[in-house]
Amino acid sequence: MESESHLLVKEEDGIIICTLNRPEKLNALTTDVFERLGAALLRLRDEDHLKVMLINATGRYFSSGIDQKEKHVSIRQQEVATARGIREQTRLQRNMQYILDEMEHVEKPIVVSHHAMCMGGGLEISLSCDFRIAGESAEYAFPEGLFGVLPASNGVSRLTRYCGAHWARWMIMANKRIDAALALNIGLVHQVVPDDQLDAEVMEFCRHLTRQNGEQMGAAKITIELCEEVGRDSARHIERMANSALSLNPGWSDGHAQYIKGIGGRSGGSSDAS
Repeated sequence: MESESHLLVKEEDGIIICTLNRPEKLNALTTDVFERLGAALLRLRDEDHLKVMLINATGRYFSSGIDQKEKHVSIRQQEVATARGIREQTRLQRNMQYILDEMEHVEKPIVVSHHAMCMGGGLEISLSCDFRIAGESAEYAFPEGLFGVLPASNGVSRLTRYCGAHWARWMIMANKRIDAALALNIGLVHQVVPDDQLDAEVMEFCRHLTRQNGEQMGAAKITIELCEEVGRDSARHIERMANSALSLNPGWSDGHAQYIKGIGGRSGGSSDAS
């Protein structure tokens, strides 16, 4: 690992771990972070031995969001003079939107661990992850309202889908921060654990994911996303199509037979599970 990098990357037990490493700047997100995160995502996608990505951070913040003082960003912002230009800048800035899209599209699970405050762009990255686990000290906020704009890289859209318009208004319109307990209640995170157990719990969860069927998880990620977008009948067709492909995978019959045998052994008899 290179200690001067804003994002440290290492591998452990089939997990590629990306650690925000700019604690003196509250892990403000820079071009370096997105370049390295993009490279790590390509490795996750293309290298079979990598099963899971974990994103975490050092210091007293998970992330304070995009580094607004990064030089080339300020210069480009001054040059943009039209609404269309601003929209394009938002989409292309630091390649952030491509990275967030790739996180959602790669057919392997991505986990994020929040030990402290997660704001702005840091929360937008987190919303593109598949699983969010928080320590009790974690907090969440979108500060963009303080300077008169919206969180534009899936902040509004993802937050609304996961937590509903009710809580999106609370965090974006009212500019209210929330703690880990409320984040769990509204569906922003999947689990909250004591701070001193966070690292161990998250790594155990990631190891658990490495033991799951990779084909099933990839198909599930796509199917869940599609089913959220369409009506009931179309969703049924999507899940049937996905399952038909999974059923053709080598080893499915053996795995299914072992599962049924295991259920029968535990229950003391046969099972009708299918």
